[in-house]
Amino acid sequence: MSTWPRRIGTLLAATLTALELTTGVAAHAATPTHYTGSLPDGASWVADVPGAWNGTVILYSHGFGPLVARDAPDEPTGQALLAQGYALVGSSYSGPSLWALESAVRDQFASLDALGRLIGRPRRTIAWGTSMGGLVSALEAESGGHRLDGALTTCGLVAGALNLNNYQLDGEYALSRLLGPAQPVKLVRFASAAEASASAAALTKLVTDAQGTAAGRARIALGAALMNTPTWLTGPTAPADYAGQEQQQQQALTQFVLGFVVSGRYEIELAAGGNSAFTQGVDYRSLLASSALSRQVRALYREAGLDLDADLANLTRHADVTPDPQAVGTLARTSMVTGRLRVPELTIHTTSDHLVPAEQENWYARRVRAAGREPLLRQAFVDAPGHCAFQPPETIAALHALESRIETGRWTGTTPEQLNAAAAALGTPGRYLRYTAAPLTGGLGQPGRW
Repeated sequence: MSTWPRRIGTLLAATLTALELTTGVAAHAATPTHYTGSLPDGASWVADVPGAWNGTVILYSHGFGPLVARDAPDEPTGQALLAQGYALVGSSYSGPSLWALESAVRDQFASLDALGRLIGRPRRTIAWGTSMGGLVSALEAESGGHRLDGALTTCGLVAGALNLNNYQLDGEYALSRLLGPAQPVKLVRFASAAEASASAAALTKLVTDAQGTAAGRARIALGAALMNTPTWLTGPTAPADYAGQEQQQQQALTQFVLGFVVSGRYEIELAAGGNSAFTQGVDYRSLLASSALSRQVRALYREAGLDLDADLANLTRHADVTPDPQAVGTLARTSMVTGRLRVPELTIHTTSDHLVPAEQENWYARRVRAAGREPLLRQAFVDAPGHCAFQPPETIAALHALESRIETGRWTGTTPEQLNAAAAALGTPGRYLRYTAAPLTGGLGQPGRW
């Protein structure tokens, strides 16, 4: 995630902010007032409060990346929210790892308290999280019932770290084993960020080189399917042909996915104290059979004249990665949802998200259902490729639909037609559609089995 530049206020606004942080007196100026502060664990927080505050605070949780405090997903969305009267607040979280789930929920609520001491108790508080921050907002929706009124989770990593690590490892292992058997790539237990980056580069080169042959393309498609990699990266619509789909998967893997997720694994391992993922005991034939992309893989294997069953047996036979129990326990405690929602939550996701696949929403819905909290959850999908590739009117329309649920106790305004109309009224036609996310391939399996 790119960092959001801090907005520079006028000298008067800066003077007022300093006074407010010293005395606890909030100034209701005509323009938003910017606040900053520090928390006892070393995290920082920022907030912006409009002069005509509507009484609602958005508690914003940022995604994976530098531990820099942010209070909105991007500048246009933040400006639009301020113009509508919302106050915004968010923290940096505290390290030592960029996977800061140990501290994120605590730091977010501490930031909310710090702002409340300056401007007073809000009438309503809504959690809003993006990507990894979407996991934070989902956890807040379970733990902050007395602090929150609702949660908006956008492109959220709602299946949690254990699922993420497992299905990504399945795909990375398949690519390494099948494309470079003579030069196996280290995939877990990285000693440093540089070692993880080297593995990412090695995998990226294998996939780049393999694209030149039919056999390579078939095996790329297999690895992509195990990673839940969608088949639409660019263009106005998703490719309909299997070859075009694989080409876009390959481009996504080599342009940013492998570099991001393999390097990110080091940060998660650093936070967890080891490796939580496994391949040992996985039946890769059954795993592919569970994928919505299995037909594409089988067709490309037939075209290449390859024996798919032999490749799958090869993967199963040589799978030997085992998890570190301590790491599994740490991530289960800090980075997995229970599904026991205490406030209404609306999640939105693009249909073709290469970093946090929409299949995570399927797993999450099952988890919430298993916990008996299904009435509190609604999910909506935007027909677009890209991670968190929403237009500000689309997310703000979702926010308003969540507010309606908070006010009335009933879900209204969450159909694609209603969300699109609400987005259009805000300036840009929405791209919501009726969509059911496919089951997550790999990971922990069905919710409730861990």
